[in-house]
Amino acid sequence: MGRSRYKVYNTERLHFFTCTIVQWIPLFSDPHLLEIIVDSFSFLQKEKRLQLYAYVIMKDHIHFIASANNLSKEVGDFKSFTARQIIDLLKQQKSIDLLRLLEVCKVRHKIDRQYQVWQEGSHPQEIISERMMTQKLNYIHNNPVRRGYVQRPIDWPYSSARDYHGEEGLLKVITDW
Repeated sequence: MGRSRYKVYNTERLHFFTCTIVQWIPLFSDPHLLEIIVDSFSFLQKEKRLQLYAYVIMKDHIHFIASANNLSKEVGDFKSFTARQIIDLLKQQKSIDLLRLLEVCKVRHKIDRQYQVWQEGSHPQEIISERMMTQKLNYIHNNPVRRGYVQRPIDWPYSSARDYHGEEGLLKVITDW
């Protein structure tokens, strides 16, 4: 099947996204790089450009459920902005090995840049039912448990699991969908 199945067709609906670092490099082991993701989501929410329903930030990828008036554009802007911020911070930190790796992992047709942070695409999946939403929420929130990072979903601070258990998380999410 071609890439066309990974497009946002119905912007009225919520969508589940996965954004992965090239070669699954664990960039978000660095709290400063992880903070870029949190701050970027927070900015998009504050500016009312993105409504966030769930998220998890893992060491090498993120999953989230969101909606927006122009969802494809907002997710593209998010990935572009965070990539630039990540590269700038790696340069500032003089992380030569990581920068070299991001340069080597860049796909050949990306001739307008020296580095590539995110894999191409974000694999949007339209949430078509309450059952699917529940399945995606469980998938997102249990990701750190499956990876062995924590015992319970609410123990992972970079997730909306706490919000769904009545506690405050890092980012505000809409839990009444």
